[in-house]
Amino acid sequence: MKALRILFLVLTLTAPLLSTAQNTDIELLRTFNLERNAQLDQTFLFTTHSFGVVAIGIPATLATIGIIKKDSLLKQNALMMTGSLVGSSVIMLGMKYGFGRDRPFVTYPELDNLVHPTDPSFPSGHTSVAFTTATSLTLAYPKWYVYVPAFLWAGAVGYSRMHLGVHYPSDVLVGALIGSGTAFLSSYLTEKIQLKRRSKKLLL
Repeated sequence: MKALRILFLVLTLTAPLLSTAQNTDIELLRTFNLERNAQLDQTFLFTTHSFGVVAIGIPATLATIGIIKKDSLLKQNALMMTGSLVGSSVIMLGMKYGFGRDRPFVTYPELDNLVHPTDPSFPSGHTSVAFTTATSLTLAYPKWYVYVPAFLWAGAVGYSRMHLGVHYPSDVLVGALIGSGTAFLSSYLTEKIQLKRRSKKLLL
């Protein structure tokens, strides 16, 4: 829990610094949104909506196979990924409603937003979920054919939020930090719990 508090403190201290770069933030967003290739709109709409299916589907699949095959490693990885998802969601939602930053299309009506979220903007929940999924999957299976597509997908989800005009670049950046940070924390805690369980079994 100490690591979680440190992560939250770092993000809280980072937020005001990001807000001082508001001009750069909105100029980048205008470039990504107003100068986008409109032919890719449907592709990025599909990408942005894939985050929930992938984030829930992977640990659910691992858990199901682990239970069927009685594979403790698969179940452990599913638990670690689920913990990462829950942790990142709690931090992300706490910050969203704590900071209450308006969506960029509210402050800058000239933006062409293709979706219409009503919750606060900072940080990006989609990006947080995507990066916590990609990072925890990579920690569980550190192979190039796992982490390359995982992070390409997570990066595409993050970019899609700017392409669609619903998040500032700083929202996406902090979302990625939250997601990755909670994945490392969940992996560490899961390993620690497993070590304690093994130690108890040896003592019995």
